[in-house]
Amino acid sequence: MGQRHREKWVKKRGLTCFFFNDTATTEIYTLSLHDALPIFITIAFFAWLFLSGSWTPDERRRLVVIALLFVAAVVFWSAFEQAGSSLNLFAENQTNNVLLGFSYPASWFQAVNPLFIIALAPVFAWLWVRLGPRNPSTPAKFTLGLLLVGAGFGDMILAAVKVAEGDKVGPSWLILSYFLQTLGELCLSPVGLSAMTKLAPARISGLMMGVWFLAIALGGYLAGGIVTLYETFSLPQIFTAVTLFLFAAAAILALFVGTGAERPWRY
Repeated sequence: MGQRHREKWVKKRGLTCFFFNDTATTEIYTLSLHDALPIFITIAFFAWLFLSGSWTPDERRRLVVIALLFVAAVVFWSAFEQAGSSLNLFAENQTNNVLLGFSYPASWFQAVNPLFIIALAPVFAWLWVRLGPRNPSTPAKFTLGLLLVGAGFGDMILAAVKVAEGDKVGPSWLILSYFLQTLGELCLSPVGLSAMTKLAPARISGLMMGVWFLAIALGGYLAGGIVTLYETFSLPQIFTAVTLFLFAAAAILALFVGTGAERPWRY
């Protein structure tokens, strides 16, 4: 992208994002108000939810937990859904897709996550039951999910650095990333809908089921926005930004878990 085109693109946008280029100078990129409309609608919805209705103190605390889990889920899915976008482009353009002399398409990597799910879902189902009263709370599982997905993108930072040196990398980098992301998905996804319905005040339990799917949709929307940076920033920059964002979200959620504020809703 030429400098003139970049400047024109920046002027057309409204919400600002900051990145650092290879010379340590700041590059500014923004989202148009149209692009950010789903975010504004979501914020307005939660503002309406908190301000409307005569919530009891216990119900209001539950709504705060729901909001925190919602944000964590959006961050999680915005990274996880890049499997079909930025990571798929990495598989297509920067991965040596040859095994024993046989060349295979990058789309085959999309089968890795489902295979891991089939293999590992029974293990996780057994583990949570086995832990019994030591079973982590839902916020703790969300935190672990964010950390694992962050580790998956941390793996891709190392792969991207190798690519920057001029060589394609082997498929093991992507397979390891998908493995870690699948572990994170199994920590967060199966308990998400249950968390929303169990935490929700009885009068809006049905609405909260929709909130969980809103988190998935908004995360996917943001993932689509991230992939537009693929041709603008270097791969190490993109993967580093995603990794740091995931770890920061996990750290904030871990602070909440550490306060014990989630204990009334350990399930």
